[in-house]
Amino acid sequence: MPGTATPEARGIAAWLVREMQAREVRICRYERLSGGAIQGNFALDVEVVGGPYAGPQALVLRTDAPSGVAASLTRAQEFDVLRVAHRAGVLAPEPLFLCRDPAIIGRQFFVMRRLAGVGAGHKLVRDVALVPDGPALARELGANLGRIHALKPPQPGLDALPPPPADPARATIAQCRGYLDAMDDAHPGLEWGLRWCELHAPASAEVTLVHRDYRTGNYLVDAGHLSGVLDWEFAGWGDPREDLGWFTARCWRFGANDREAGGIASAADFLQGYESTAKRVITRGDLDYWQVMAHLRWAMIALQQARRHLVGGETSLELALTGRIVHDLEYEILHLSEGAAR
Repeated sequence: MPGTATPEARGIAAWLVREMQAREVRICRYERLSGGAIQGNFALDVEVVGGPYAGPQALVLRTDAPSGVAASLTRAQEFDVLRVAHRAGVLAPEPLFLCRDPAIIGRQFFVMRRLAGVGAGHKLVRDVALVPDGPALARELGANLGRIHALKPPQPGLDALPPPPADPARATIAQCRGYLDAMDDAHPGLEWGLRWCELHAPASAEVTLVHRDYRTGNYLVDAGHLSGVLDWEFAGWGDPREDLGWFTARCWRFGANDREAGGIASAADFLQGYESTAKRVITRGDLDYWQVMAHLRWAMIALQQARRHLVGGETSLELALTGRIVHDLEYEILHLSEGAAR
């Protein structure tokens, strides 16, 4: 298979021998996976001889891309978050080993178990063979998100995360404004949206762990059920309603706009599952506000993704095209905020 005989693969195999307490580790497959626009994910199939992991192992190696997005965690921080979440019963890949030594592949990485399932959003919202019962899947996703939000500071194992904000909504606004101010070009629609969010900021809520990219396209579905949530690089302390607005935002429905919960079901189905584990009631006003914020955050990330292509030295058609969606996001911000104000 591609990459199995390279010096990098040999270095990984030698490192895994130590981590797995094995006599030998043979790499059978080592190749980049599709998806993961911000970090690099590689399928890693290994045959382990001896030790507690003896036998075939289907893994994923996750590492830094050549350039990044400012809000992304380090791989060590992401590993910590994933470990705490997985131990708390959240459906997510099990993190196994963290490598801080750049001598192995030139950058930090961690290895986790590979889950079964399909993650492509455009398929999940259209193919009934993949999602035969959208409302049931939405309830599973909501319940899983509630388990994430049950994790509150201070939390053992998450000391390396930035400290919890006193006012999560205004902290998010300030962060977005900082990103926008650093851009060379003007985006008055985004500036207007930030001001709207500032004027309508909700009262401070309890702070919990938030995923910040919990959406269709970032979870896997196997046999119609949720197998795990991926891509934890934006996780941190914040207002749990932020994740709810992100999941239900129009930009993550993949064209199935009549199904507010990620293009697979109604918001009511998703919230029913969420409230079953979170023990927290969410209002329509909560969703309206945090959907506006979701489109603002995604616009900021899209601009940063485009800059990775333009000036970050990472030539990529996907990154370049991501920057082209900002005008659509601005329109949605204006539309949502006008409706929410009535």
